[in-house]
Amino acid sequence: MQTKIGSFSIKHWSDDDKPREKLVQKGKAILSDAELVAILIGSGSKDESAVELSKRILASVDNNLNELGKLSIKQLTQFKGIGEAKAVSIAAALELGRRRGGEDAKKITKITSSKNCYDLLQPILGELPHEEFWILYLNNANTVLYKNQLSKGGITGTLVDVRLVMKQALEYGAVALILAHNHPSGTLRASEADKNITKRLKAAAIALDIKVLDHLIITQKDYFSFADEGLM
Repeated sequence: MQTKIGSFSIKHWSDDDKPREKLVQKGKAILSDAELVAILIGSGSKDESAVELSKRILASVDNNLNELGKLSIKQLTQFKGIGEAKAVSIAAALELGRRRGGEDAKKITKITSSKNCYDLLQPILGELPHEEFWILYLNNANTVLYKNQLSKGGITGTLVDVRLVMKQALEYGAVALILAHNHPSGTLRASEADKNITKRLKAAAIALDIKVLDHLIITQKDYFSFADEGLM
């Protein structure tokens, strides 16, 4: 009896439809996200091709690669056709992509706008599931002397030690500070707590002749700047 070959088997597709061959022949930019993920996992299941499986995985996170990068190995292996090895390949590739963005951020040493600050800190804070508070310590040319995680909290908030911020500012010889924290919820709105800690740090800095230039709220795709919104 002749076995019927299902359309889910990539090896029976035309070369134009095979992700690896398409990448080699036409370049990586032409591939869809699903096709790129399909290359990572190599094969699908007996019921669907690697591309169809990849589409299903991406659909579960609304086709958002940043959200895909947040999935744990355990969550990825819940998909039929994804074992631990394939899950690890996906996680490793997305982590490399995240680190690549971080390499670009390392080139930023001088802050000339809120966008500079966002570009510097988004790779660090943008995808975190919990809230963190960071400080950028600057010299009088607005060059970053040091960036430091001041605190790490739950998804609802974090604690900030004003005295520690000022102590570190003096140790680094900083004349200006930029405050930043993330909102894992994605909300780009300053809470009363955000406004209060900004006022406290600004008041403490003035006493030491140090300026607080801005406070950024960072999310995965955007940011809110106190300075840009006239709240400083």
